[in-house]
Amino acid sequence: MTETSDASRRGFLAGAAAFTLVTLAPGVTLRVAAQETTPAGKTRAVRWGILIDAGACSPDCNACVDACATEFGLARHDRPQSDPQWIRKVTVTDPDSGNSKSFPVMCQHCEHPPCVDVCPTGASFKRADGIVLVDRHICIGCRYCIMACPYEARNFVHEDIVDQKPYAPRGKGTAEACTMCVHRVDEGRTPACVDACAGTGHKAMLFGDLNDPDSEISKRVATFGATRLRADLRTNPGVRYQGL
Repeated sequence: MTETSDASRRGFLAGAAAFTLVTLAPGVTLRVAAQETTPAGKTRAVRWGILIDAGACSPDCNACVDACATEFGLARHDRPQSDPQWIRKVTVTDPDSGNSKSFPVMCQHCEHPPCVDVCPTGASFKRADGIVLVDRHICIGCRYCIMACPYEARNFVHEDIVDQKPYAPRGKGTAEACTMCVHRVDEGRTPACVDACAGTGHKAMLFGDLNDPDSEISKRVATFGATRLRADLRTNPGVRYQGL
């Protein structure tokens, strides 16, 4: 089954082919342009991504983690195994040189997401612009996606959710992960973690269209190269890293 037919089956594509409509809750509909028109009049697909410079990321800075928790109301419950965290800081050390790098890891918004492949209901899906999401209404809590994710980027909601954000409905008994702040992206803004990082002055995170050769993120990747976590799995993540 192709991605387009699968999306049509679930009713996530409607209207003109240039747009994706995703209803996450009554009155909460996400709309995103799947294509943009170039000056030459041609259209191209948008692929949102984030570039993270590990060399510019400070080990003692958690601004991106805190911003994500605030943006989505991710309250802690004093039980680490059930505390929701959509973005986390990890530290890797070169065993030969002893050199360490600290950087954030979140849902990698893969071009070929394993979480989508194993989902039995279609609750895990990828938008036309590359953002991977979970439809809480049809998630049955099987956690197959959590087991399939090679980046350990998905959580399971164990607690009753209170004081929910209207733009990001959550539900007990469902899987969830970083949405790349899709509600902000659809409004033409950047993800909260990226804004928070810029606010610290580190500027270790850059958001943009990976398919636009004129975007800053594409120029950086073309000039300095970028690393994909677990590139051997060929998931082609939308989150890229430099300085690793």
